[in-house]
Amino acid sequence: MTVMAERTSRMTVEDFEQIASTAPETVTLEFIDGRIQEKCVPDGDHDTIIMWLQKRCMQHRPDLWLHATGRGVKVEAYRQGRARPDGVLAPDEHFLGHGEWSDPDGVLMTVEVTSHDGDTERRDRREKPAAYAAAGIPVHLLVDRDHCELVVHTNPAPEQGRYLEVHQIPFGAQVTLPDPVGITLDTEALKNYVR
Repeated sequence: MTVMAERTSRMTVEDFEQIASTAPETVTLEFIDGRIQEKCVPDGDHDTIIMWLQKRCMQHRPDLWLHATGRGVKVEAYRQGRARPDGVLAPDEHFLGHGEWSDPDGVLMTVEVTSHDGDTERRDRREKPAAYAAAGIPVHLLVDRDHCELVVHTNPAPEQGRYLEVHQIPFGAQVTLPDPVGITLDTEALKNYVR
């Protein structure tokens, strides 16, 4: 075991939060599955997808806000983690008065948009959905740019650290995000936001 691996395996959440608070603005850190991970800086297509989704959420559910500013979520049931989803859907003003890291209670949906890096398979497609399921978040939406599809995760089984239902919807189709979200998306526009 390397020195770095030994240090990481003994790191506490408090140690991580101290390191994350001193990281430069150009670096965003997460603590998932007991390891520190660097979150990639999003590109313009990534940002456009999040803005597109924010707009749809506001049109259909003005009582909810899709926070896309790096809102930190405690996903502690999954090895004392800290994640920064690309989007967090919650009732408006839900995070008022919260610090940097919020409990998942009240979060209706998390959103991730795949990055064009070698870590997307592990981070976006496996570890983060497992962390959000373990935290009991009702819906997780993955916008998978590599496969040109939405992956809708529902029915979390926190004790198993997974969602029991996973549906893959190709870009261009219509999808209804189930309650408590209750938003129908026409995903045709997403075809324009991939390389």
